[in-house]
Amino acid sequence: MRASTKAIVSGTHPSLHLFHPNIESFVWNNLIRASVEGKNSSFPAPLSLYLRMRFHAVLPDLHTFPFLLQSITSPLHLPQGRLLHAQIFLLGLANDPFVQTSLIQMYSSCGSPNFARQVFDEIPHPDLPSWNAIIHSSAKMGMIHLARKLFDQMPQRNVISWSCMIHAYVTSGEYKAALSLFRNLQVLEGGKLRPNEFTLSAVLSACGRLGALQHGRWIHAYIDKTGVIIDVVLGTSLIDMYAKCGNIERAKWVFDKLGGEKDVMAWSAMISALAMHGLSEECLELFGKMVNDGVRPNAVTFVGVLCACVHGGLVSEGSEYFKIMMNEYGVTPMIQHYGCMVDLYSRAGRIEEAWNVVKTMPIEPDVMIWGAMLSGARMHGDIETCEISIKKLLEMEPTNSSAYVLLSNVYAKLGRWGEVKKLRDLMEHRGVKKVPGCSLVEIDGVIREFFVGDNSHPETQDIYRMLDEIMKRLEKHGYTRNTGEVLLDLDEEGKEFALSLHSEKLAIAYCFLRTSPGTTIRIVKNLRICSDCHAAIKMISREFNREIIVRDCNRFHHFKNGTCSCKDYW
Repeated sequence: MRASTKAIVSGTHPSLHLFHPNIESFVWNNLIRASVEGKNSSFPAPLSLYLRMRFHAVLPDLHTFPFLLQSITSPLHLPQGRLLHAQIFLLGLANDPFVQTSLIQMYSSCGSPNFARQVFDEIPHPDLPSWNAIIHSSAKMGMIHLARKLFDQMPQRNVISWSCMIHAYVTSGEYKAALSLFRNLQVLEGGKLRPNEFTLSAVLSACGRLGALQHGRWIHAYIDKTGVIIDVVLGTSLIDMYAKCGNIERAKWVFDKLGGEKDVMAWSAMISALAMHGLSEECLELFGKMVNDGVRPNAVTFVGVLCACVHGGLVSEGSEYFKIMMNEYGVTPMIQHYGCMVDLYSRAGRIEEAWNVVKTMPIEPDVMIWGAMLSGARMHGDIETCEISIKKLLEMEPTNSSAYVLLSNVYAKLGRWGEVKKLRDLMEHRGVKKVPGCSLVEIDGVIREFFVGDNSHPETQDIYRMLDEIMKRLEKHGYTRNTGEVLLDLDEEGKEFALSLHSEKLAIAYCFLRTSPGTTIRIVKNLRICSDCHAAIKMISREFNREIIVRDCNRFHHFKNGTCSCKDYW
């Protein structure tokens, strides 16, 4: 490395004479570009080619360094990137806009936002690509507010600028901001800038995450109206959006419209969508059709297939698909696949088999694995496994509130309130805050949030009045609150009151106020739905003739005519 470093600066690296000494720089540039793009694996690495280029006394030009800098993609490569930057400066190429943008991108890829910003600040008159590069760098590094500040300062923007900022919001989990910015694009640019497939895919992702079906439908209509071709990439985004928004039939329609253009990602998206909605048999049938059509499944496909087995309680089928994945398709299991297998066995009460997976897997178990063990053990009252799992979870994530809550739930159901109090005290001592339940609904294109015990809504009194009427009607038809779900050592009246304040119940009451009878209600919840709310919503769907679709952190629940699509297995 030390010899290479000196050679990059001096251009005197010893090398085999594989190329003619008088070869022109553009030929070297093409060789370097081919090496970077991986078009021919027989080419030496880009930096090695550059060293040979300098050894043969061929001067780099404005095209050389942008190609080279593309190969500097991790913090480990930062020293080489800094040396190339020094070469650029010594050769008088530092003022070229293309080189400047490439430097910003290189430092961003190496996780050095300060160096990227320094390059940007030294540009007297940054062009659009430079602005876009620094914005992308700041979002990429999690500095979303700085990225937005830079975006607002831009003297002019193109579709890439808007796309980068929208995508930045999506990747940082600020989905509402992404949708708001897309609306700004429509208003501020007055139709002069047409969003591209990258923009639209990012916006559709935000719609899916929020469960904002009305927004998603509008985007789909916009795509059709403006004549944007729905290729397999955009089609896959639409499938994912409709599925996550609870409209599985529309997801199927988009999938079928893609016809013979479907690639493995489109098939995988549809398979995962069916699994998410608990349509396990249909999911496995589609997998068989995919294979028969000659499309080779990949690791993502098998995550969907195994999830379908998990949600359907198909233990033997899941075990068989896991073997097929490795033996027939040569897919090396990732942590997600092992997580599915642990989840599959533990949910079914086969805790010993779940332990066998954990003990024999070649990967170190992570939070997902121990979370699956804890969840399954909690369902079946295996206290010992619960305690081991939570210990492992808290070693990895000392502030993981869900781990405390799940174990607390087990203790509460057993009436071991002393242990519940100890856990609560430990949480308080460590500064761990329980993640509050939150439910999202979209009414007339507006996304509303409801938190557990929420009284911040301007229509709070009407919402609580409506909820009270709903619950009284349910009680007349035999509903009793499952107070075992309450994790506090309260009297029965206090427990019943606590259950009535769950966010999904408040969201349903609001939807009753704001939608006409018979309208389907769609809710996105950040936590797992509790058994009391599950039982209550089943009754609400029957008593009020409403289809209610709830997406919790695990799966979809379609409530209709007093039943749920999960068949009470979730």
